[in-house]
Amino acid sequence: MARKVTSRRVWVSTGAAWLFGFLIFLPILWMVLTSFKSELDAFAMPPKFLLFHWTTENYATVQERSDYLHHALNSIMVAGGSTLIAMLIAVPAAWSMAFAPTKRTKDVLLWMLSTKMMPPVGVLVPIYLIYRDFGLLDTRAGLVFILCLGNLPIVVWMLFTYFKEIPKDILEAARMDGATIGRELIYVLTPMAIPGLASTLLLNFILAWNEAFWTLNLSTLDAAPLTVFIASYSSPEGLFWAKLSAASTLAIAPIIILGWFTQRQLVRGLTFGAVK
Repeated sequence: MARKVTSRRVWVSTGAAWLFGFLIFLPILWMVLTSFKSELDAFAMPPKFLLFHWTTENYATVQERSDYLHHALNSIMVAGGSTLIAMLIAVPAAWSMAFAPTKRTKDVLLWMLSTKMMPPVGVLVPIYLIYRDFGLLDTRAGLVFILCLGNLPIVVWMLFTYFKEIPKDILEAARMDGATIGRELIYVLTPMAIPGLASTLLLNFILAWNEAFWTLNLSTLDAAPLTVFIASYSSPEGLFWAKLSAASTLAIAPIIILGWFTQRQLVRGLTFGAVK
């Protein structure tokens, strides 16, 4: 009897999880379907789910109107560059706070986290003026710098959490064998924290790829990533839902594929330490 109740609960929980997952995925599915509709079918009421005239004309129009590869290359370079620099800064910072804490370590961590609570629009004007004066507007270097600063608190916090889980005895044994701080960091700590480093790197890359506020305000053409590419399909003449959906599908396709193949690392990284 107990096994039947358990099985029923498993089926109910599984069904609820699939339903919840489908509801979350529904907007993305609807966007992909709309990208294959004509503009007339995209505005049809009641909405057409599958029974419409399928066409790839929107994708052809998007390719003719915009240089997708240019924007995609900018996204890769900006997201990759900001992620690489953030990791180079965050790894030694998190190591020092995890294994050589001071009385101010907790305050520093909380202060870093508090910066993420501030709305970015509050500092838009001073940062825009600084970028204008230093010639960083619409440059990849400017976007790499601002996205690195924006995601650095999250990167440091995630790595700090990983490093805190590593037994200190292992590091002390390495020190007794004569390992310097650099060797300890490279040959002892890094191999043990590879899962944490990988998930942190992936999460930071996705956050930088999806960042829209700073990319829309600090870039126009030369350094414009795919977020600007999507926004360019909003015009004073109105929204063209089918073409906008095609542009959005092209923009999110690389990051969805990346997230699909790395989902185990991402879930492990986001839930690490939650059950301790």
